[in-house]
Amino acid sequence: MSANAAALDIPLSAHDADRRPSMGRLTAAELRKMVDTRAGFWLQLTVVALTVVVVGAIDIWGAATDQTLAQMLAAAVTPASVLLPIVGILLVSSEWSQRTAPITFVLVPQRTRVLAAKVAASVVLSIVAFVFCLAVAAIGTAVASPEIDGAWSLSAGLLGQSALSLATGVVTGVGFGAALLSSAPAIVLSFVLPLGWAAVGSIHALEPAARWLDGTRSLARLTEHLLSATEWARAGTTWALWLVLPLAIGLWRILRDEIG
Repeated sequence: MSANAAALDIPLSAHDADRRPSMGRLTAAELRKMVDTRAGFWLQLTVVALTVVVVGAIDIWGAATDQTLAQMLAAAVTPASVLLPIVGILLVSSEWSQRTAPITFVLVPQRTRVLAAKVAASVVLSIVAFVFCLAVAAIGTAVASPEIDGAWSLSAGLLGQSALSLATGVVTGVGFGAALLSSAPAIVLSFVLPLGWAAVGSIHALEPAARWLDGTRSLARLTEHLLSATEWARAGTTWALWLVLPLAIGLWRILRDEIG
């Protein structure tokens, strides 16, 4: 039995040929793929290490205003926000680079369900990572014991926005991986395109558009304060460009791609 078949617990027999795994089982299989690969394992281990280092550095050298729970959490989430989208990219692109896509789509012919399971797995991973970041931030705040009012103040709304920021970042990685189906170009472009647009958006004539399409502006505020209606509209427009569009292109490519 292949590794993919074992992960899905699907016997490769004629009697079970039409057996359809549940979305929960598919999601669990995709989560396993995230940690089974060497790159995915080391990326996640690096996130853990960097999160602890960043919070520890703020404990040692940070000012009291940086040692509040809200500020600690914003700093703790940063390594995951940068590196976990790469795990999302590899979750899709490695199916083609390692030629496991034929096995995956033989076991689960409905390709939309496979992509949906990858998106669901990326959301689950981001939630687990966010809980870890919150725990590390809370420990860091307790160790620092900043003597300022509201050091432990963190609204549920801001907490949810921070979790949403991390989750959409990882799903964006899945979108880039699906759109390009190749690891190196997807990783490079996932960094270069947003940064390039941010640089272009600094031109005065393009600044109005940049407010709606530049993630370094519209999405950065998710971890800073509760968004207004206008800011939510800008964030949604940014997600439409950098998350929904790559996912749509990726779904189109996956549905049309000849697996051989």
